[in-house]
Amino acid sequence: MIETIKKYFPHLTPIQEEQLEQMTELYPEWNEKINVISRKDIENIEVNHLLHSLAIAKFIEFKPGSRIMDFGSGGGLPGLPLAVLFPDVHFHLIDRIGKKIKVASAIAEKIGLKNVTFQHGDSGECHEKFDFIVSRAVMPQPELVKLSKKNISEVQRNALPNGVIALKGGDLEAEIRPLKSRTEVVDVENYFKEPFFDTKKIVYTIV
Repeated sequence: MIETIKKYFPHLTPIQEEQLEQMTELYPEWNEKINVISRKDIENIEVNHLLHSLAIAKFIEFKPGSRIMDFGSGGGLPGLPLAVLFPDVHFHLIDRIGKKIKVASAIAEKIGLKNVTFQHGDSGECHEKFDFIVSRAVMPQPELVKLSKKNISEVQRNALPNGVIALKGGDLEAEIRPLKSRTEVVDVENYFKEPFFDTKKIVYTIV
């Protein structure tokens, strides 16, 4: 079922394979009750959602002990797939919509993830510090950086300076202009060859 993911991540452990496999079944089940993924796109869960989330793992390998906030996590993307890949890293998923956090929490519990916590509410209510904020098409990068910079730790432990890593699509030139000197944009097609990724980008801003 997750053959495409295994093609790009050949060193998954049997536990990681099983967890990702379960996600491909649990998301469609939950989506019938609570809409967290576009209904017309749910059959593409492996590539368009799980693998897309894992593009961040191709961009950076988080060091054990790192702390990551998934800002506007919705149903748990990109946080949950990344938590599977990095079991020694802590992920804190936050979203304003309680029923979406409920889905993410239920899926995490079902697949046995121990390295995730959840918060229903606004990022302004979170006062913890993180190495990176990750996000998937939540808001323009300058706004995301402004809202999340108070949560970025001053302690550096990874190969890249702490900051915001967002998954986005389309033409981003105008959006990132205010942050250009400290922002890097990477084409996801550098990592994954499926047509879905032709216009997808990773936007990394040092905070």
